[in-house]
Amino acid sequence: MAESSASDASKYLDPKVLEKIKQLDVRARLVVEGFITGQHKSPFSGFAVEFAGHREYAPGDELKHIDWKVWSKTDRLYIKEYEEETNLSCTIIVDASKSMGYGTPSWTKFDYAATAAASLTHLLQRQQDVVGLVTFDTKVTQNLPPSGRAMHLKRIVHELEQMEPDSQTDIGNVFLELSNQIRKRGLVVLISDLFADLSQLQESLQQFRLRKHEVVVMHVMHDDELTFPFDSHTRFLGLETDDQVHADPRALRRTYLEIVETYLGQVRKLCASMGVDYTLMNTKDSLDAVLASYLAFRQRHARGARQR
Repeated sequence: MAESSASDASKYLDPKVLEKIKQLDVRARLVVEGFITGQHKSPFSGFAVEFAGHREYAPGDELKHIDWKVWSKTDRLYIKEYEEETNLSCTIIVDASKSMGYGTPSWTKFDYAATAAASLTHLLQRQQDVVGLVTFDTKVTQNLPPSGRAMHLKRIVHELEQMEPDSQTDIGNVFLELSNQIRKRGLVVLISDLFADLSQLQESLQQFRLRKHEVVVMHVMHDDELTFPFDSHTRFLGLETDDQVHADPRALRRTYLEIVETYLGQVRKLCASMGVDYTLMNTKDSLDAVLASYLAFRQRHARGARQR
């Protein structure tokens, strides 16, 4: 019975199921609940309180904090002290440029990115973290500062539902503006198809790293962009330009796939060199990768904090 329940819940990680659910808030809730019900470790353990050390008992200290094991060995009373971690402040930046509109009418790259952003927000708020949302194309189109209020999730979902991918991508000016605005050190999650010059991408991500933010890049690409499945003579239209090309895709496939693989390798190397977490996400794949990537980041972050 338990296995059946887990299977039923985890099916909501499947984009083919999610694209039939029109309400973004419902999609996000089902993704998070499906993820937690599956074979994943609970995201709610290991981040709240860390043991810091002992100090001698003083009159007035609560007896429940006495370390009786130490007393039994030393015959002296010591208090266990803990450090409570402050809530994480996270800003999720979602690319709303026109190229993110690629896909079917019911499931585009932006739909995938919006579901990922809403799911992360839902999960973060359940962990008592504060979350903000930024959407952008050539400029910042929406900027909701981080908050932990219950209504904040609904506001983020509403803004994502109202957003229509449009215009070109310009991460250079956008990220410079945002890096100056996000003053509290925290986590920055970029969800984008990364249609940008590599040097510009590096300079843009560096703006956040210089300000000591932890950065996670979630690289959203459509399966067509990764596998180039076209077989017959096709007219290819530019999503952010007016360019169009008539071509036989069979003659282009090998060269195209080599270029894409080279680009992906360069992006991975760039992110690694700056200490930026990177996840490639195919819109046909389950949203499991989004939440797993986030939890892996939190585990590394917690370990790093303990070692410092």
